[in-house]
Amino acid sequence: MKINVGFEMIFECPKPTPMIFNLNVHYTRVSDLLGRDALMVDPPVPMKAYRDDFGNWCTRIVAPTGRSRVSADATVTDSGLPDALVPGARQTAVEDLPDDTLIFLLGSRYCDTDRLSQTAWDLFGQTPTGWDRVQAICDYVHRHITFDYEQADNTRTALEAFTGRVGVCRDFTHLAVAFCRCMNIPARYCTGYLGDIGMPPPYGPMDFAAWFEVFLDGQWHTFDARNNVPRIGRVLIARGRDAADVALSNAFGANTLTGFRVWTDEVG
Repeated sequence: MKINVGFEMIFECPKPTPMIFNLNVHYTRVSDLLGRDALMVDPPVPMKAYRDDFGNWCTRIVAPTGRSRVSADATVTDSGLPDALVPGARQTAVEDLPDDTLIFLLGSRYCDTDRLSQTAWDLFGQTPTGWDRVQAICDYVHRHITFDYEQADNTRTALEAFTGRVGVCRDFTHLAVAFCRCMNIPARYCTGYLGDIGMPPPYGPMDFAAWFEVFLDGQWHTFDARNNVPRIGRVLIARGRDAADVALSNAFGANTLTGFRVWTDEVG
């Protein structure tokens, strides 16, 4: 299938403001792009790009005084298959994990594993290891947190999501990632496009989505504590330790986001 993905963000800046965007389709999906997903800035400004430490493609600009519109629109080919289920995937002992997975065992800005470790072992210490343990974590988080778009808070940590029991997809993901790391399972945060393909209505407002990947049996596997069912049409943008590593935009000065739209629609 083909999926049209894109976004529009409108910023108002009282003076020229440096900004960094992390909004391009991830390099692992570049071969699926029909054309380019180039960022467009109106009014036009010089742009520079670089890869961050996690391989995400980032764009730098200095937004001018006044209104700036940042957007992208692309078509991606997709298998049309739901997320893969591998219930026999085994957990790897920490001493046998590849070096590059170890960073995803550690605490991070929003995944405060040091404060959740005992809770995690109390909740999941008796569950089977591997895939079943990750699924038990997803089941718990899915039940424990109530989704409320009006309660979005970009400073909420995994512990605060656990105690407050309310949040959006990033909060479900942070708590599940933290629990996995507490149980010695490498887990990394993902952000991208996820539409309602294959799902029954009613549909909520479209936004960027968060999910996570865990390292089991020598490879990374997709999990989604917010939806907790295999979904069709995920288009990855970025991976990192948590939302701080994959922020859609970072501004180094005063600014106001006055417009925001995201779309991800099956073509035809």
